[in-house]
Formats: sequence, structure tokens, C-alpha cells
Amino acid sequence: MAPAIPVAVNARESERAQEIQRILAILHQWGIHTLGQLAALNPDELAVRLGTVAVKLWQRANGCSQRLLKLVFPPESFIESFEFENEIETVEPLLFMLRRFLQQLALRLNAIYLVAKEIRLRITFSDKSHYERTFKIPQPTNNEEVLFRMLHTHLENFTSRHPILSVELEAQPSRPARQQFGFFETALRDPGQLHDTLARLIGLLGPDRVGRPFLEETHRPDAFRMEPFYWAVESAVPSGKNHQSTSDADALRTAHTRARIPLRRFRKRRPAAVLLDENKPAHVRAPATEGVVVAQAGPYPLSGNWWDERAWARVEWDVQVEDGTLLRCHVSEDGWEIDGIYD
Repeated sequence: MAPAIPVAVNARESERAQEIQRILAILHQWGIHTLGQLAALNPDELAVRLGTVAVKLWQRANGCSQRLLKLVFPPESFIESFEFENEIETVEPLLFMLRRFLQQLALRLNAIYLVAKEIRLRITFSDKSHYERTFKIPQPTNNEEVLFRMLHTHLENFTSRHPILSVELEAQPSRPARQQFGFFETALRDPGQLHDTLARLIGLLGPDRVGRPFLEETHRPDAFRMEPFYWAVESAVPSGKNHQSTSDADALRTAHTRARIPLRRFRKRRPAAVLLDENKPAHVRAPATEGVVVAQAGPYPLSGNWWDERAWARVEWDVQVEDGTLLRCHVSEDGWEIDGIYD
């Protein structure tokens, strides 16, 4: 039933338009072809012969009717662009124009008490191709030096095959961020400096080597992925959860520590040669470790992702060599490797 109202409104407007066309046809038959001729008629007699719609037309012709206009401001866009007279091949003219753009955008944003939350850079080359990059600002600001340093750091490692024809810079506005921290929480001293440092590291090492490591949802050992780094303060006491007392938490932590022996995993697994006796490790030879196995625990078969190309499988063993060293090792299709040593 929801579409009934728009349909009724459209039908009413259509009937009104047809009524106006009928009245205009009658007026033309009377010899009324101009607004002056319509305004000279008697409104009372016009109402008797043609109705109220004709009277409204007479009022418009005499300027008696008023239609209030609603003032609507068009959405303001913060875009600065420039087309070079001659194609440029160096970064200095480009940086000069970008600094000028940032000064103008900062003045416009400060005038309406807004800040820039992100900026978009668009470069057009002589072959009509485009390069576009959006920069997320860690803390929205109108500081020209912070924004320019962000662009400058990115353009230091930027190369193109064709000369630059034009450049465009757009700022996305937002209100200044406000955040109240707890007693033991703190904000970054200089978020812009952190972002600039991360940008330089990404330029030197690559985007896949800078970020925050997150464990993947898999049983595969040491499986993690890198995600972009961001600064966020988590609440020290989450709401909606019943927490144990300090003494209970310390007791549980102590019991958990006593129940497990810490394993010091090697950052790079060490290849090893293992001799088997009845399918059990009997002798281990690896860098800085060699000896007869006096005790072993296992095997512990592990596997995963058998449904796609990332399938993996391995068998783990915990072994103790004759000098008392406890090792975690495994065998896979790549051979034997030492994962770590128990402390």
C-alpha cells in the first residue's frame, strides 16, 4: 500500500495540468494570448465562467500570488586543480603546486571550522592516463606541514613513464575529532610523525612487510598475516563482563604458567637430520644441537586446508637429547626441521 500516495499525487498533478491546458485553449478562443490581456479581465467573472484554477492564473499574471522559495546551499567541494602550460618531468613544480593547494584548502576549511580527514591526489599524464591515490590522515588536521610532508614522502618514490600534464587535489572535510581518555590512557604525541615514519618504511621495505601481525584462524603453526598499522586505545575494563578479583587472576596465571613449559620458537626453523628407529626419532643432528634421543613424545599429526592449493600436513615430535636439551621438531614434505627449544 506504500506506493499509493505517490501515484495519487501524480494523478492529481496530471489532472491539474489537463485543466490548465483546457482553460488556456478557451482563453485562446476568446482572443486572450498575452499576460496583459489576461490581467485586464475581471476576476469575478473569470471565476464564474472558468473556476478557481483560472483565478489562480489571473493572480499570477497580476503578481498577486507568492511562492516561497526554500534556500538550499549546494554541497561545497574542496578541490583545487591546475593544468600546466608545459609538460613537467620533475617533482619540484608538482610539489610547489601541491603546497599552494594545501594553503588554499586549509584557509577554506578553517573558515567553516572543519578539518581534512583524507586527501585525494589525482595526476594526469601527457598520454591522458591518470594516477590517483587517497591518503588517510591519522588525525584529521589542517596543518599544512603535516599534509605536505605526507604528500612529499609518497612522491619521493613515485615514478612515471610520461610527463605530467595536470594535477588535482581534493580534501574530504570532517569535524575535529574529540576523544576523552581514561586516567591511564594516552594519545599519540605526534600521529603525523608516526604516519610519516610508516610511509617511509613502506617505501623502503614494501607494503607487505610493514604493519601489525595478526594470527590467522588456522591450526598451522606460525600462520599470520600483516595488516596496516593503526593506533587505537582499548578500554582497560570492557563493559558487560564480570571480572575476577586480582588474587583469583594471579592464581590462575600462576597455575597456567606452572602447567606448561615455555617453548622458545626459532624465528627461522633450523634444518635437521633425524635418524629413525621403529619410526621414532633416535638421533638428531642440527646446527648447535646433536645427540642421541633419550626420550620422545609423539607423533602429533597436524594438517589443514586440504580443500585448496594451500594444503599442508606435518608430524610433530617433542624429543630430549642426551645432554638434556628438549626440542620441538617436525617432519613434512620439506624434511625435518627444529621449531624451537623448551626452556
